[in-house]
Amino acid sequence: MATPHAILRAANPTTPAARLVPRHVSILLPCSRRHLSSTSRAAATPAPPNGGTSADNGTTTTPPKPKNLKPLTPSQIDFLSSALRVNQAGELAATLIYTAQTPPVVRREPHLRPLMAHMYEQEAAHLSTFNALLARHRVRPTALYPLWSVLAAGLGWSTAVLGREAAMACTEAVETEIGGHYNGQIRQLLEMVAGWEAEGYDVGDEFRELIRTLRRIRDEELEHLDHAVEHDAQKAEPHWLLTGAIRAGCRGAIWVSEKV
Repeated sequence: MATPHAILRAANPTTPAARLVPRHVSILLPCSRRHLSSTSRAAATPAPPNGGTSADNGTTTTPPKPKNLKPLTPSQIDFLSSALRVNQAGELAATLIYTAQTPPVVRREPHLRPLMAHMYEQEAAHLSTFNALLARHRVRPTALYPLWSVLAAGLGWSTAVLGREAAMACTEAVETEIGGHYNGQIRQLLEMVAGWEAEGYDVGDEFRELIRTLRRIRDEELEHLDHAVEHDAQKAEPHWLLTGAIRAGCRGAIWVSEKV
């Protein structure tokens, strides 16, 4: 039978994320914003004029053909800003859930320490990625991230004290919602790419890298879902009520964080 990971995963498996130490958000709202564009940094670098020579060997160089890039519309800018904001909030919450869950879980189940550390480290790397993207593109974080921090820590601790099954059911519920959320974002980005290409426009390297990043992070979140199911998440009682409540809370937090 296919695992939940296989059901939700799209094509193109990717490599694991680099393990980084998370840092808290300290991004102030700037006077101006740099939005993610379909332009690559390389394309923006002036090329030598026709007939120019290389300073290294004196050979004639041919300037690269400039990319034909379509500017982002206001609605596309809003979507990208919202996506980065909610993704950063979600990854912050995930690191806090695992931070709160780990002590009670490993106290009762010492053999789970490596698994809990592995999942935490991947979430910490995701958070570092979105922290960097928010800063780079001058997107403000959600105004409610202090509230989400308290709620995430409370959710992690409360499910952990209920036992391993409840803690894993929490991961199952959260990653089910997050996997679907990332899939939705990836679909919208691919639709944007298809539209540009149909109109004869190029797609910048920066935009393609964002899609690759979201796919990689999505795959790692779904890996956590598989781990949770393998470690008896569905034996939590009452499973339907616990996971249903957590999934509803995730959907609400996503909706609010996209806007506030």
